[in-house]
Amino acid sequence: MKWSIYKITLLGVLFWNCAEIEKPTTFSNLLENSTHINGKTEYLSSPFVSAGNRVYIVGHQDGSFPEIGWHIKGEMGGIWNHPIKLMDGFEIELHWGDESFMLNKADTFTNYPFANRHQFSLPSKNLVVKRWQFVPDDTEGLLVQVELTNNASKATTFDLIFTGHSDLRPTWLGERTNMNDTQDEAVFEEAIQGWITKDRGNPWFVCYAGDTAPNQKSEAKNTYQGLGASNQLTYSMAIEPNETKTINFIISGSYTSKEHAISTFNNIKSAWPNLLEDKKQRYQQLAHQTQLTIPDKKMQQAFEWLKYNCDWLVRTVPEIGSGITAGIPDYPWWFGVDSEYALQGYMAIGQTEAVYNTIALLDSVSNRVNGNGKIIHEMSTNGAVFNKGNINETPQFASLIWSIYQWNGNLSFLEKYFPTIEKGLSWLMEENDLDGNGFPEGFGMMEIHGLDSEMIDVAAYSQKAFADASKMATELGKDSLAAEYQEIADQLKQKINTEFWSENFNSYADFIGTDAQALHLIEDAIVRADTLNKPWAIEELEATRKYIKTHPSNKPRPFVMHHNWVVNTPMEMGIADTTKALKALKTAEQFVNPFGVFVTGIDRDQSAGSDDGSFKGSKIFSYTGAVMTLPTGVQARAENNYGRPDEALNYLERMTRTFSYALPGSMYEVSPDYGMITQAWNIYSYAYPIIHQFFGIQPRAAQKQVLISPLMPDTWDECSLENVILGDGANEISMFYSKKDGKTTIRIEQTNAEWKMKLKIPKSQLNQLQILEGTQSALENEVWIESDGAKVEVSY
Repeated sequence: MKWSIYKITLLGVLFWNCAEIEKPTTFSNLLENSTHINGKTEYLSSPFVSAGNRVYIVGHQDGSFPEIGWHIKGEMGGIWNHPIKLMDGFEIELHWGDESFMLNKADTFTNYPFANRHQFSLPSKNLVVKRWQFVPDDTEGLLVQVELTNNASKATTFDLIFTGHSDLRPTWLGERTNMNDTQDEAVFEEAIQGWITKDRGNPWFVCYAGDTAPNQKSEAKNTYQGLGASNQLTYSMAIEPNETKTINFIISGSYTSKEHAISTFNNIKSAWPNLLEDKKQRYQQLAHQTQLTIPDKKMQQAFEWLKYNCDWLVRTVPEIGSGITAGIPDYPWWFGVDSEYALQGYMAIGQTEAVYNTIALLDSVSNRVNGNGKIIHEMSTNGAVFNKGNINETPQFASLIWSIYQWNGNLSFLEKYFPTIEKGLSWLMEENDLDGNGFPEGFGMMEIHGLDSEMIDVAAYSQKAFADASKMATELGKDSLAAEYQEIADQLKQKINTEFWSENFNSYADFIGTDAQALHLIEDAIVRADTLNKPWAIEELEATRKYIKTHPSNKPRPFVMHHNWVVNTPMEMGIADTTKALKALKTAEQFVNPFGVFVTGIDRDQSAGSDDGSFKGSKIFSYTGAVMTLPTGVQARAENNYGRPDEALNYLERMTRTFSYALPGSMYEVSPDYGMITQAWNIYSYAYPIIHQFFGIQPRAAQKQVLISPLMPDTWDECSLENVILGDGANEISMFYSKKDGKTTIRIEQTNAEWKMKLKIPKSQLNQLQILEGTQSALENEVWIESDGAKVEVSY
């Protein structure tokens, strides 16, 4: 009897497994229960992205492909396989005799970390259509799946017409590398039962076809600008009542050969479910690394998705290199300063491959085009360098290398890049400090015409660079150089706190310059403020102009003029005197709106505190009036540096209001819905304040140590940060924090007991302290609890 029951149960299990196996391979089934976020109806006519490291697709959430972007006007959307574009987009039309339905006005848009879905309803036909797209890793192509469900009581037959709009053209600055666009020409290729289009003058190809043979093929009218070609494929569809059918479209490309494009096509066609599963698992690992749990669930979700956003922005061109790009759709290439902020966050969330690849790319290209340690600002994916570097990029590179070394402890990494740093710091002071006062001159972060004298951000980042370079030199046994660098850092710190400080404004100055420079900039700023209708700013600028004219100086002096966000960099770097810092942080509170910090303070409206709507940008792309995530994140880090986590959290909460505001699962460059739809340095603005400061994790990988000095906001009474990778995977730590009924409990675990964890406890809590795991080691003004093995736990 038992045996019979067993056999029946086994048959039931086998039947159930067969049923599971026989489920159709639709995205709906394969992504069932996967993380996703639904978009807003009011933002269906705004962009989305689905990205791999080779190819990405940008269209609108409603399913259309309008001509968008300004860097190459109208060309930044569509399908890109850098350094070329493949297609302006595609159209899918359902056709019943005299009736037709174009899939370009979706009812809903849903974003997954590694795929997207547009859903269309055809009530008159009782038909629901889902269009999915997915870009595999390391692949020059993508898959589009159309899933059609017939909810009617009778069968339906119709034609499905896929129209591809090729546009094989070079990326930005293509002319500098002899990439010249010519007319596209298409032929029907029997081997793939679809179209292969070639740029007449170049070995650039795009293939597209369905996974079944079409019934018809034809040319189509090309409605896009440029030298592309449009062609159609028609498929007869028959769907029974309550049946779901799918048709897959594969798009592949190559900038080297037809054979490669066809090989990629065939691989996607046959292996796409496996490619999807591989990417799904890889993204689950991204979520697992540096996993944050906090009371604010929207901020927690934003942090998780920023890890996905980081992966979207990796761009690989094997002939040139791989690295993180600044933003999509208009900055899909490599930048110095954007990376110098962002990579600090990438390292903290464990995305180390992107970190090392990007640093190697920036270093090699900078040495090729500059050769003096100066770090480039901007390079297209064809290798053309647009800007060989602003002044701030070079010192910030030094601090980036020191930051990464804290995480990996790899001396050979330090040895590899220190020569660039040494040359760069010499270049910084010998060729740019023309008056010898210690402050390099030239453009920093603020791209305002004429604002290129002695900038506060250049000064602050230079001070930090010399302090960090001193530590690196010590690590490398260069003691005399370490002492020299530290002396420069000390002098700069003192000079910044005296010569850049304005007691009248309770702020650090935007710049130090001559009266003539200041008066010229004031005239431009008044025009800007008048155009934006900022009467308070005009009044302040006119008062400054009057003061300069009545109190002239024949020597350069500090000016507070634009209230640019960079005046907060002395606090971001922790070099401001505490008294000045607290005044300046208070001043900075005037230049915010509900989404964060204004890039240029004079753009602030007096009603900014109650303005929580869409950003009204100019018709010609401009950052005038912008609030951005980077200055907001800088301000959060600055507040934490002076023991103010609640104020820091306030800035993070402002940024979090922009998460999923327009594109579900992402944060725009300009808050809340303007500019790039996803931006690399967003991760800096979250990861640094949360990981390094709230949780207080300070790696010392070279010593196999991690120092932990929590600075939790009051409202974070139950939180954790798990699976933080140290030493390139040699160790992982997880931290759990709880504050209940006046009692704080902290537990930290690590996977490698050979490392030493040291937890800092407020000295005021010493009498209340209970050590559950670890040993106490008190210094003069600090109390540390050290691990004896894999765990530290205390309560107080």
